[in-house]
Amino acid sequence: MEEQNNNSHTDGSVEDGYFSERQLRQGAAGWILLAGLGVAYVISGDFAGWNFGLAEGGWGGLAIATLLMAVMYTTMIFSLAELSSTIPSAGGGYGFARRAFGPLGGFLTGTAILLEYAVAPAAIATFIGAYLDSLIGISGWTVSLAFYVVFIGIHIYGVGEALKLMFVVTIIALIALVVFIIAMVPHFAVANLFDIPISGGIGASKFLPFGLIGIWAAIPYGMWFFLAVEGLPLAAEEVADPARNMPKGMIAAIIILLLLAALMLVLGPGGGGAANLAQAGDPLIAAMRSTTAYGGPTLTGKFINIVGLAGLIASFFSIIYGYSRQVFALSRAGYIPRVLSLTSKYKTPHLALIIPGTIGFILSLVIDGNMLILIAVFGASISYILMMASHIKLRISEPEMVRPYRTPGGIITSSVALFLAIIALIAGYLVEPNVIIYAAIFYFLMLAYFLLYSRHHLVAKAPEEEFAAIQEAEASLDN
Repeated sequence: MEEQNNNSHTDGSVEDGYFSERQLRQGAAGWILLAGLGVAYVISGDFAGWNFGLAEGGWGGLAIATLLMAVMYTTMIFSLAELSSTIPSAGGGYGFARRAFGPLGGFLTGTAILLEYAVAPAAIATFIGAYLDSLIGISGWTVSLAFYVVFIGIHIYGVGEALKLMFVVTIIALIALVVFIIAMVPHFAVANLFDIPISGGIGASKFLPFGLIGIWAAIPYGMWFFLAVEGLPLAAEEVADPARNMPKGMIAAIIILLLLAALMLVLGPGGGGAANLAQAGDPLIAAMRSTTAYGGPTLTGKFINIVGLAGLIASFFSIIYGYSRQVFALSRAGYIPRVLSLTSKYKTPHLALIIPGTIGFILSLVIDGNMLILIAVFGASISYILMMASHIKLRISEPEMVRPYRTPGGIITSSVALFLAIIALIAGYLVEPNVIIYAAIFYFLMLAYFLLYSRHHLVAKAPEEEFAAIQEAEASLDN
């Protein structure tokens, strides 16, 4: 059957049993586990990564950048809550863009999400190494390999077990953050926020030591407080009653993340000193060891170091889940090799877990954590632009679509997110122009495969393709 968009073809000749070999476990999570997954995706961003923004924009630049990104993610989550309740599939953003813009639009969105989710665990692996080095003096490639092997193995064993374990680990990580926040309160001083020397530039001041340009440069790091929460729609096929539970879980997650970002941004540098945290691979431990806080190792500091690993592990663990579901959905529909969507007896896509994990492990060895953050942010920004454009397009082109949850403010809300996502994309390029080279290589390889092969062999009965087929059938009846 020929698709109306992009001259793509679907392949109805898949063998018997094709979908029986590609089944996820249905109803494995409710909204509470889903909210826990959303926090788990992101919580490592509170433990490491965000602090590099202090070196780019000072505390003031990072604060403004974080506020802008908080608005972007909040408006985006409200928009994605509508889309995920309307088009619940493991494809997430790819499924939304597929319905709005056809196969090419869906593929470009899925590819951007895959870039973000394949690279982010590699960045987190480098931070895990930094925390372990601070704790017991162990770091290096063996640490990354061990974490990849163990947590991919748990995911292969079963999604219900994995989600429950992620929830427990996330609670432990939250406890560590609460202890850190309480420990910093007595040592908070406004002067600590502004102890980075003024370097000059337009608008430079103690608040903005690098000038106005510092706000732009800090945006990718402001995103790190929230990056990956948009992956929650990838769990749609494994959530009980997605029309009801997806919006509840997503909104609960973003509320928790907004509160954590505000507390960490103020009390971390406010207690430990912005200059002290600016380049630290383990900023919470650096804050605890600073002369402005405790003056050296303490029982509280050791507790945060040990338990703080749970935050990095939670995000590492959960983003592995996210990339596997994106690979699964793209593969099941034929956009990338179909073998990657095969599921085991535990109803988990084992190859979709192992192969991107192997690539991520290699990346963690050859690219530093800061660059990995920027690559992940760049891919994420592309996907945000396409997903928000999908929300606007579907609101305009399909106003009668059944929407169990409707975004407050409609396309105004998604337009705000779209505008800020464009700013985030530009900011990522300005901070490190080379990031576009890595993204371009990845996109070139993926797009070449799509244009030369997969667009002619899409699977007609894959959920995301069926959504589009229904749309086209309804349109033909109306005509």
